[in-house]
Amino acid sequence: MKNSALEIKPDSDAVRRHAYDKYISAARRRREKTVSINVGEVHRALALDNRVPLVCAALGSKKFLTEHGLRIKSKTGPPSGQSTTVTFTYEIISSEPQKPAEEEAWQSLRGIAKDIYASFGGGEAYLRKERANIYGPGQDPLKRES
Repeated sequence: MKNSALEIKPDSDAVRRHAYDKYISAARRRREKTVSINVGEVHRALALDNRVPLVCAALGSKKFLTEHGLRIKSKTGPPSGQSTTVTFTYEIISSEPQKPAEEEAWQSLRGIAKDIYASFGGGEAYLRKERANIYGPGQDPLKRES
């Protein structure tokens, strides 16, 4: 039996990270002006199951384009735009990736203590335990002393 809380599900950030690491950074090192990424290749490389729309959305997202200084030159594939045959061709418009905006920097901290809370049985269990002991072990917060 699998514990679903411990399973790691690839998300848009994982797709964007893979695309940057495998395709964009390599194209920058070769000083290329354009780079093409096929949705099916990314989907297979990350061993995803029926997550083609996630890959398409991540590769076409404004976040991906601005973080890595890209512009979509063309997008080929079926009219739905949701297929493993979709290929994005990007123009590299800046030599260095953009620094995340201040707000996005804060977002990168999201989930930073996830493992710590998991060791306590989750965030809710941790808070229940803390609240139970706020007045000291075994003391009733509503009981008044005369």
